[in-house]
Amino acid sequence: MVNKTGQCMCGAVTFTAHDMPDHFSMCHCKTCQRWVGSAFRGISVDSERLELSGSENINTIQSSSFAERANCKKCGSAIWFKLTTGLYEGNTSISLGLLDDTDGLTLKDEYFVDYVNSTNDMPNGRTQYSEADVEKIIASFAIEDQK
Repeated sequence: MVNKTGQCMCGAVTFTAHDMPDHFSMCHCKTCQRWVGSAFRGISVDSERLELSGSENINTIQSSSFAERANCKKCGSAIWFKLTTGLYEGNTSISLGLLDDTDGLTLKDEYFVDYVNSTNDMPNGRTQYSEADVEKIIASFAIEDQK
């Protein structure tokens, strides 16, 4: 187990998660799909092992009878899914995309696999763009705007 740091998209919420495992999970339920636009990828940490800064920028909602979800009030980033009752009460699943470093993390569990759909497929022959490719595309927008 290791310590990991992270932040929301705008940086208003930052955190350090202590004793974080080396694996993450995915949830394909309809609530997660609506929350993040696809399957939610999260890494679980004991809530007591989570140091937060910017908690005044966090909005939480009770999203089901057993859990809450949180997002940044400023940028909307999905921050966590937290169990509020039951056997695993107190576990917080941090959104994987918020971590500064995801090296070495592997997928261990998937939930609600009966809701997996074709948008999760990675078909052969798809067009892939690197960061440099995308930067060139974005730069071309400015050129088009000047015409």
